[in-house]
Amino acid sequence: MANPFSRVRQFYKETVVELKRANWPNFSEIRSSMLVVFVAIFLLGAFISLVDFSVLNVISLCTKLLGGN
Repeated sequence: MANPFSRVRQFYKETVVELKRANWPNFSEIRSSMLVVFVAIFLLGAFISLVDFSVLNVISLCTKLLGGN
């Protein structure tokens, strides 16, 4: 059976090698990606709020028409 610490050490070494090969984004790329994420979050939040408000009103109307409170 292999030493578990040698396997962990090997994994760490391979991870460091792969991270050095990675193409890391620069500041302007990060900023533009962050802007896209914030706009998407805002649009999704607005859409969910609109749907929630619409469903609430439809359910309220249905309960009033069916004789609820």
